[in-house]
Amino acid sequence: VQLQASGGGLAQTGRSLRLSCTVSGDTSGVTVIGWYRQAPGKERDLVASISRTNYILYRDSVKGRFTISRGKTRNTVHLQMNNLKPEDTAVYYCNVEEDYSDYEGDVESRDYWGKGTQVTVSS
Repeated sequence: VQLQASGGGLAQTGRSLRLSCTVSGDTSGVTVIGWYRQAPGKERDLVASISRTNYILYRDSVKGRFTISRGKTRNTVHLQMNNLKPEDTAVYYCNVEEDYSDYEGDVESRDYWGKGTQVTVSS
């Protein structure tokens, strides 16, 4: 599984940016595609995710402002970020959760991470 992230950059407060993540390779085991972010000195936190069955999660602070959606293919996910705030400033990472069978036939889960993309919101 390979992840290609794009988007991000610099925006003023109240403006919008869009992030995109395209997942390639053997995606048959992919269960969730999501976006995390990490601000300086802070932990990496979930921003939004969409499951294989299109169940969507958002962190509370972005509800009503951010929208996660699939692109023209299931393996492309967009994160539309509207009404940006300075506290949204962080490095954003695309994440994929994948189920796979181990050598004993048990189902395990593992994560893949894309390269981070900087989002900076100026006040």
